[in-house]
Amino acid sequence: MARQVKLSVDAGVQVGIVIGGGNFWRGRTSEAIDRTKADQIGMLATVMNCIYVSEIFRNTGMMTQILTPFECGTMTKVFSKDRANKYFEKGMVVFFAGGTGHPYFSTDTGITLRAVEMDADCILLAKSIDGVYDSDPAKNPDAKRYDRISIQEVIDKKLAVVDLTASIMCLEHRMPMAVFDLNEKDSIANAMQGKINGTIVTVE
Repeated sequence: MARQVKLSVDAGVQVGIVIGGGNFWRGRTSEAIDRTKADQIGMLATVMNCIYVSEIFRNTGMMTQILTPFECGTMTKVFSKDRANKYFEKGMVVFFAGGTGHPYFSTDTGITLRAVEMDADCILLAKSIDGVYDSDPAKNPDAKRYDRISIQEVIDKKLAVVDLTASIMCLEHRMPMAVFDLNEKDSIANAMQGKINGTIVTVE
């Protein structure tokens, strides 16, 4: 992944990255834990992932910085749009960790919030599935993949691209998305060049 991203960074593309935390903590896995505390654990999981991946990126020759919506000692910097833009201008890859900083919001919403705040051109959503389907392809072998679909259709049909809050933000702020398979060879490099082997979610 680092190698693929570096191709675009070297070409002058400004790259911001959001990473989930599901490998550490996925939702409310225990009824004994308050929802707010469970979500705080999830936010910290994304910080740990960003610290790890940031180091991998550094080892491939990129400069990185991690921004969080809350203080993490000296491990990260607190997010502000001006600070992020300063790092982008220096050619750094910026990791947006810690979600929105508040419970009850998913990483999907964190992605959309940062993309809107930073005036991103597009959200590139690398997932374990190769696009948006009309039903769950794991359960329905006849599920149809969309090459293009509007965010309004995604909301109307309740398709699980991102959560509803994130979908509505994309609709309101006209933020397009591209959904593709993280594990496909060179999928990130191709997506960053506009070659999407997946689904383009439009805001038309």
